[in-house]
Amino acid sequence: MTERYEGLKASSGVAIGNLYLFIREEIKIDESKITKANTKAEFDKVKKAIDAYIDDLSKLMGASETQANIALAHTELLQDPYFTDTIEGKINNDLKNAELALDETVKEMVEIMSQIDDDYLRERASDYKDIGLQVMYKLKGIKAKDLANLAEGSIVIAEELTPSDTSNMNKEAVVGFATDLGGKTSHTSIIAQTLDIPALVGMADVSKKVKGGEKAIIDSNEGVLIVNPSQEELEKYEGIIKEEKARKERLKDLKDSKAVSKDGKHIEVAANIGNIEDLEIAIENGCDGVGLFRTEFLYMQSDNFPSEDYQFEIYKKATEMLKDKPLIIRTLDIGGDKGLDYFDFPKEENPFLGYRAIRLCLDKKDIFKDQLRALVRASAFGNIKIMVPFVINPSELKKVRELIEDIKKDLDKEGIAYNKDLDVGIMVETSAAVIMADKFIKYADFFSIGTNDLTQYTLAVDRGNDNIADLYSNYNPAVLRAIKHVIDVSHKAGKWTGMCGAFASDTEATKLLMGLGLDEFSGSSAKIAEIKDIIMNSSVEEEKDFAKKVLDCEEAEEVETLVKEHK
Repeated sequence: MTERYEGLKASSGVAIGNLYLFIREEIKIDESKITKANTKAEFDKVKKAIDAYIDDLSKLMGASETQANIALAHTELLQDPYFTDTIEGKINNDLKNAELALDETVKEMVEIMSQIDDDYLRERASDYKDIGLQVMYKLKGIKAKDLANLAEGSIVIAEELTPSDTSNMNKEAVVGFATDLGGKTSHTSIIAQTLDIPALVGMADVSKKVKGGEKAIIDSNEGVLIVNPSQEELEKYEGIIKEEKARKERLKDLKDSKAVSKDGKHIEVAANIGNIEDLEIAIENGCDGVGLFRTEFLYMQSDNFPSEDYQFEIYKKATEMLKDKPLIIRTLDIGGDKGLDYFDFPKEENPFLGYRAIRLCLDKKDIFKDQLRALVRASAFGNIKIMVPFVINPSELKKVRELIEDIKKDLDKEGIAYNKDLDVGIMVETSAAVIMADKFIKYADFFSIGTNDLTQYTLAVDRGNDNIADLYSNYNPAVLRAIKHVIDVSHKAGKWTGMCGAFASDTEATKLLMGLGLDEFSGSSAKIAEIKDIIMNSSVEEEKDFAKKVLDCEEAEEVETLVKEHK
């Protein structure tokens, strides 16, 4: 009998396959007490297990940006003295064995983090669950069940997929995910988007309702999993998949084309990257440049603040790979959800609104100057542009420009070449930057809108909170009006605005963003050809009329309906 289950769209697409029900091994914790004489031996067991898992994680450091980011986050937690000290205290003071001390510590950390209504800390709860599980496997000598040997055409069903699960998965065999837990910004969602496969999350208890092995259709465009579909449904979706495959083949021929609209406007379609490996993929996919190079990963992958020369070589290599195409490099955006093992951030109730990004950089000028010097020097080798994140006052941008001018004078004295016309812009992601856009544009050569945070701050909605997930929407008229205002201000000043937030990769929104006047899209490499195709088959002037209609809406739901109907 056909069963239908609804969930939240984490990554768009349609696939037909067989369900693979992923259930982890049950772990029975030894609750026996130990003697005082055995405390050192028990803690040594935990340390050995932690070291073994850290060794596993080190192998992911050279992988994709997503996997490397996960590995860094886990390593950071495992090396946190509070974590290991708590385990050691339970062993030494309460005479609890290694397994019990680890299990109790992880559960306490998960409980604490889960109750805090903050995206970064909520993600840390999921990470603590994962590291606790992986270290426990090492401690008990259990070979963890993984997703490495899946049959081709598998739709993975699970209560939850941890970062470790997705890192070890046979990505060639998986055609979709569906999980009970998770939100649109969970690790599962991010991995699915990176792989460009359909995924549904927040499905409540789907893992308890299926047996595994059933034929199924996952349609994340409509937010539904169809188990044991009828022949009629199979034929319908086989047709959809065939059309989609043909479309993707056609798009391959477009990837290196310029995105020029039917009425002659050239719009750049760039990529977001975190390292050289990401850039190679972006170039292969036909990017017109890079709209966001997240430099924090250079810092997170190091055991100390990276030197000027080290950064210079990476920026130089990246801009040479792109030749004359633009490379927009965001200055260090650390803090909030990104920490460093070698730098102590102050404890803050809300790190996302705290000591981070440009606030930290202007406070730690020696560290910041190393990066700025590396960037200015590398500008001699290509089309580098500098982007400053998280600004709220024009004075912050002016201070950055003053530092850059001082660096240029020093380089002139040293006889070191650089681009005399180096562009400096800002990432528009705060409400302050939107409201003060007319003042910022005096000192900025361009704007790039970071919709992830801009939407969160504009709507006062934590994008990682499942309880209010339905309120977080880039299609909210307030967000769209903010985007329109920023674009209009830049155009009035004869300058341009791009977008580097996730909204830029939403192909359902491409026409709307064209109509709002966006000059550059920068997002997932996998979406480049599709976005170019939409632009080449659309007219900016016609989309302007559509955008006016959308901007008159009162609710996000109204906008989404109009966008879906506007093909």
